[in-house]
Amino acid sequence: MAVPSQLVRERFPNIDEEIFQYVEGVLTSTEDFETSDDVYDAIGGLLADAVGVEKDGEIRALCEEVMGQLSTPNGTLGEHKALDAPVQLAEMAASMELEEQEVRSVWSRERDDALVVSKKDRALDAKGTCNTKDIRIESFDVAYGDRVLIQNATISMAYGRRYALVGRNGLGKTTLLRMIANRILRIPSHISILYVEQEVTGDDTTALESVLECDTHRASLLNQEKQIQARIAQGDGGGADENLADQLSAVYAELQAIEADKAPARASVILAGLGFDPEMQRRPTKEFSGGWRMRIALARALFSQPDLLLLDEPTNMLDMKAIIWLETYLMGWPSTLLVVSHDRHFLDIVPTDVLHLHSQTIDMYRGNYESFQTTRRERQKNQQREYEAQVQFRAHVQEFIDKFRYNAKRASLVQSKIKMLEKLPELKPIEKESGVTLRFPDVEKLNTPILQLDEVSFHYTKGKTIFSGVNLSAAMDSRICIVGENGTGKTTLLKILLGELEPTSGHRIANRSLRIGYFTQHHVDQLDMRVCPVELLQNKFPGKPVEEYRRQLGAFGVSGDLALQQLASLSGGQKSRVAFSLMCAANPNFFILDEPTNHLDIETIEALGEAIGKFKGGVVLVSHDERLIRMVCTELWVCGGGQVKCMEGGFDEYRTLVEKEIQTTL
Repeated sequence: MAVPSQLVRERFPNIDEEIFQYVEGVLTSTEDFETSDDVYDAIGGLLADAVGVEKDGEIRALCEEVMGQLSTPNGTLGEHKALDAPVQLAEMAASMELEEQEVRSVWSRERDDALVVSKKDRALDAKGTCNTKDIRIESFDVAYGDRVLIQNATISMAYGRRYALVGRNGLGKTTLLRMIANRILRIPSHISILYVEQEVTGDDTTALESVLECDTHRASLLNQEKQIQARIAQGDGGGADENLADQLSAVYAELQAIEADKAPARASVILAGLGFDPEMQRRPTKEFSGGWRMRIALARALFSQPDLLLLDEPTNMLDMKAIIWLETYLMGWPSTLLVVSHDRHFLDIVPTDVLHLHSQTIDMYRGNYESFQTTRRERQKNQQREYEAQVQFRAHVQEFIDKFRYNAKRASLVQSKIKMLEKLPELKPIEKESGVTLRFPDVEKLNTPILQLDEVSFHYTKGKTIFSGVNLSAAMDSRICIVGENGTGKTTLLKILLGELEPTSGHRIANRSLRIGYFTQHHVDQLDMRVCPVELLQNKFPGKPVEEYRRQLGAFGVSGDLALQQLASLSGGQKSRVAFSLMCAANPNFFILDEPTNHLDIETIEALGEAIGKFKGGVVLVSHDERLIRMVCTELWVCGGGQVKCMEGGFDEYRTLVEKEIQTTL
């Protein structure tokens, strides 16, 4: 009996070869088709384009014949069944029952049918009639220059689920997001994608208008309304006016259907959650800094609700209050979300699934980050056990082969076992990712006072008072974290602690042996991107052996070829490590760290927390990373309302207060 694709060839022998190969691929499985109409939906349009629409009757008859062929056992092209349970190789070795059977990989996985985009869906997408919003990108590669980042990977995203893409710095997470956003990877054409990467352009448009205008459908309807009303106002009556009135009624009906009147309130709620008060929402976008314009870009994305929203480190631009609001808002996100983040608490709250990028491949896990870690550890243990069992089994079989290789009576059995070993899938041991270690310099203890602010107040020449009556003291064992909304004076306070700003009143008192190491993302961005890390240290601290510069960089995980790569080619997290190394090369005995976790991966943030804990000097930290704050800080100072106060209840009390505040914005 002929296979289904041969029926197509026999009925239409002159069909284009590329179309035939595509149809042949579509018909290689029975699972996509239940009726002949399903077959026609998948291949009918393509055949009609190839042989002419006048032969539609013949095409439908062919589809019925193909469906009848697929429904028979002989029409099935082979059933591939995943293993129900792992193969216990150690037990097989003991029983020696594997002689002639084909051995499957112990890592065969059952397919998640809910996430598979079928051949029928692909065919419908090619015709522009596919409505599914699930996404499956199969067997793709990603490279950066000559370096292969991802090889032969497959990812599936079901509509309505929230995915976190995690992995070490420099493995290609941001590159992958950009390729998806630019549709370099195959994404169904009907799926709308929005990638929050660049800040909005600063012009006279207000922040609220900027968010509203991203809903192009609503903006188009409002523009039509204005044009029709203008024509009615200029008209002279008669049938033309009646026609315009009908058009206006249709526009009003569509505006009502999309609830256009509620759009300003919804946009205002989103902006308020991201830190824009009513006055700021009315301010032109050109008056905002880059960080605030990035928040407007995020607000536009949240307002427009694309089918696939791509976010790359969305918490980097936000203060703690805005992060807590965003976590709550995204928990109710209606479409598909793919986010890259290294904020451990954010990853425990928002995602429903985790995509783990490692070793040039991507593995998928259900659940949040904590669940991912637990499942991954268990999976690695099982994989290692299977590998060790296979090693044992191979050795056992090889021993039998070596023992009876020249025994004529056992020749057939020996050959059988040799073939069996050749068919055995090759398992590999677990490749453990190298641990991240950051080592801050050893310092000598200084006598108190180390650093003290006494009744400090500050205001700019023509501005309001930022804060007043600040009394803050830091010792060599201090671990102080400063929190507060953006614009409440955190950066100003740091500059006073550094001595870069003089207080309007009050005094800054510092130990004369104090050497402050100051880290900020601003310093990372100002690194000379034309040189390599070793050259950067040579330029800043000349006269030392190259080995000394390499040792300094190695203390922050920048070693081997990485230390000789041009800075421009490094990831954001790798640049941050170079900046840490540069800061510590001056041998500071006190750290002031302003958002040090931006672009660092989770493992490096954990290493940073451990390094701060071991550091013998004092630390003042401004951070939005809840995990790091809980790891290291023993004092919490809150900026707001023109004051800087110590919160006795620590971070738990602060988070509770913030959560109560944001309830009114949701």
